[in-house]
Amino acid sequence: MIRFCDIVFSLLGLILLLPVFLIVAVWIVLDDPGPIFYRQQRVGKDGRDFSLLKFRSMRMDADKQSLITIGERDPRVTRAGYYIRRYKLDELPQLWNVLVGDMSLVGPRPEVRRYVDTYTPEQRCVLSVRPGITDYASIEYIDENAILAKSADPDKTYIEQIIPAKIALNMRYINHRTLGEYFKIILLTFVNIIR
Repeated sequence: MIRFCDIVFSLLGLILLLPVFLIVAVWIVLDDPGPIFYRQQRVGKDGRDFSLLKFRSMRMDADKQSLITIGERDPRVTRAGYYIRRYKLDELPQLWNVLVGDMSLVGPRPEVRRYVDTYTPEQRCVLSVRPGITDYASIEYIDENAILAKSADPDKTYIEQIIPAKIALNMRYINHRTLGEYFKIILLTFVNIIR
């Protein structure tokens, strides 16, 4: 039933949000010429790689410097990108990932291979389900960039503190994966974005 909801909601979202997609696409190009979309290899269900789709919010080749964004004013983020990220508009193209089955609307956020390789055998349980656009960890760590900005070693903080805390929250959903929890997380996500 969750997969059916994913297909219906992602298809509806892609159709209804088409005007928003067009506005964001023009905004990106006018602000910083280059591709509209950003693709990155992420690890999905059963440890399989897939190409995650986002609106580009950083300058070209920014991910060669670091895989995590540090602080609200990371210099790699474009002017338009700052607002696109702040209001989570960069995540909208992932509705395509949901439609084709790489992702679900709700599930653990997919990580890059480099961080997945640091998982313990217990932590790898998060790879037993489709990754999602939102989850309890996304809601709890909505200010993750600000946390990392205060760290002397953001990469170490991410691996040793944030990843274990996020996975614990992910397991809360995985162990109680019902339609009720699915809709609850979607509702909580909208409330957080509006706030």
